[in-house]
Amino acid sequence: MRKARFLRTMLLGMFAATVGAQAPHQTLTKADIERMMAELSNWGRWGKEDQMGAVNLITAAKRKAAGALVKEGYSISMARDTDTTKNVDNSSPFIEKMSPPVDGQFNMDEYTIFFHGVAMTHMDALSHVFHQGKMYNGFPETVVKKDGADALAVTAYRNGIFTRGVLVDIAWLKGVPYLDRSAVVYPADLDAWEKKTGVHIESGDAVFIRTGRWASRAAKGPWDLAAHSPGLSALCARWLKQRDIAILGGDASSDALPSGIAGVTFPVHQLVMAAMGTPMFDQCDLEELAKAAALRNRWTFLMTAAPLRVVGGTGSPINPIATF
Repeated sequence: MRKARFLRTMLLGMFAATVGAQAPHQTLTKADIERMMAELSNWGRWGKEDQMGAVNLITAAKRKAAGALVKEGYSISMARDTDTTKNVDNSSPFIEKMSPPVDGQFNMDEYTIFFHGVAMTHMDALSHVFHQGKMYNGFPETVVKKDGADALAVTAYRNGIFTRGVLVDIAWLKGVPYLDRSAVVYPADLDAWEKKTGVHIESGDAVFIRTGRWASRAAKGPWDLAAHSPGLSALCARWLKQRDIAILGGDASSDALPSGIAGVTFPVHQLVMAAMGTPMFDQCDLEELAKAAALRNRWTFLMTAAPLRVVGGTGSPINPIATF
């Protein structure tokens, strides 16, 4: 009897370990990404001259529903404070130059910024990424000239973005303050997050993925994100397309770096922007939002944002706001 019970316990343990083990993840190649470029394409979906891409999914009805999410009137910024200190993760610091007082009553300053990078919260317009000479909807890369982009510029979003925001906190899901700096987020993680929270990501949502990048920086110091950074596997692009999201945001560049795909450096940027036409919010600071969401056990909110109206701009510094 004792031997039988021991064998049964051992077999049950082996079964549980097998069930709990994570299935091996698919290894992607450059050819896989090329196939996904065609599979996930939104080119022509809103007309051959469309320059807004997936933001078209934010309909009037979607905006009204998002507005109804406001119950407390409590707002939180998802932007990072400007950083004027040069560091390994801030090679082009924000520069603020104060002028002498004007007319004895006005203080004025001048800003110099290079917002594309890993230090400043910004919006990537669809002119930011091209692949094989083409940007979203087939616009040629040559429309971006020395004086700016003649198509797919950030001014396509001059009226602002107003939709349901969703915080997908993967660090919280895994019970850690932040992910390892080489962690990769897979579709199974996104499925697990939906199952745990009961929230289903819907068409027109602005989805923000938290890895805990800024919490990691606070605990361990800055690091070279170009060398290694937590982020999404390229496989997540298909998952996001199935949900028909309008905006993808994250607390780093969304791409897991290195990508692990020979010949493809930023597959998520390539697929999400050039194929799907989905603008991205990079380098968001989601720490305060994560605390507020966990406290309320509430992961959806009204998200509002408005880029600068920079004619020909490939993006803009931005301050996304979450309101509960």
